[in-house]
Amino acid sequence: MLHLSALYRYALKSCKAQALQQATFDELGLAGDRRWMLVDESNGRFYTQRALPQMSQLSVLWNEQGGVTLSAPGSAELDVALPENVEDNLRGITVWRDTLRVPDAGDEAARWVSAFIGKPTRLVHIPKERARWLPSGFGTIEDRVGFADGFPLLLIGQGSLNDLSTRIGRPQEMLRFRPNLVVEGAEAFAEDGWKRIRIGAMEFRLLGACSRCILTTLDPTTGARSEDREPLSTLKTYREKEGNIWFGQNMVNDGAGFVELGMEVEVLE
Repeated sequence: MLHLSALYRYALKSCKAQALQQATFDELGLAGDRRWMLVDESNGRFYTQRALPQMSQLSVLWNEQGGVTLSAPGSAELDVALPENVEDNLRGITVWRDTLRVPDAGDEAARWVSAFIGKPTRLVHIPKERARWLPSGFGTIEDRVGFADGFPLLLIGQGSLNDLSTRIGRPQEMLRFRPNLVVEGAEAFAEDGWKRIRIGAMEFRLLGACSRCILTTLDPTTGARSEDREPLSTLKTYREKEGNIWFGQNMVNDGAGFVELGMEVEVLE
C-alpha cells in the first residue's frame, strides 16, 4: 500500500525544513509554506542557499496566526508577526522572472536577518491576494503560488531516493531535494506517471517533473557542498532530458483540507 511517509514545511524560502506529523492546505498549497522570504535591501532580489549556503542554518517556525519565529546559531530567537498596514509597507521584490510588491516585516526583523546574512536584507511576506501565477502552460487559472520557485508543492517517492542512493553508493538525504510530501511503497520513479492522487479526503494534481539545481549538492544539515557534486553527478547519467535533470513531481492541491502521516495514497490517474 502506498502511504504518506513524510511531510515538510519551509516557512521561509530556502530555510531549514520543519518536519510535520500533519498539515493543512489552503489556496497556496501547504499552509505556511514559503510565505516568507529574504531579499536584498537594495534591489529586492530574492536570496536562497544557492548563493548563501548559511541559510541552511536558519530555522523558521510558522504559527497559526501566520507569523514566524526566527532562530539561528549564536542569535536570540525573534518572533515576527504578519505585517500590519500592508498598503503602507509594500516592497518591490523579484522572484526569478516575477516582479511584485509584497508586505515588508519591518525594521526589527530586517536588523535580525541582516546580521545573519551579513549585508542589508529585508524579510517579506506574501499574502494570498498578492500570490503569483503558476508558470505558463501549467495548472488552471485558479492555481497560485507563494514564494516557491514555481509550484506550490513537491512530491517525491521514497523508492526514487532509494534508487539514487544505491547508484551513488551511499545514502542521500531526502531533504537535499526539499519535498513537501514523501510517498512510500511505490517503485522508483512511479510518480513520474501519476496525474492525480488522493490522500485522505484531499486530491492533488501532478503537473510535471521538477528540474534540479546545485542546491541539491548542499548538505541540508551543515550547508557544506559535496566535493563530488553528488547527487547531481549521478542523476545526470540517467535523469537528464533536454538539458535538465529531473527528480520529483510538482503538484497542486484541489481545495483546502488536511493530511497526516500514514494516510493511504491512492493513484486516481
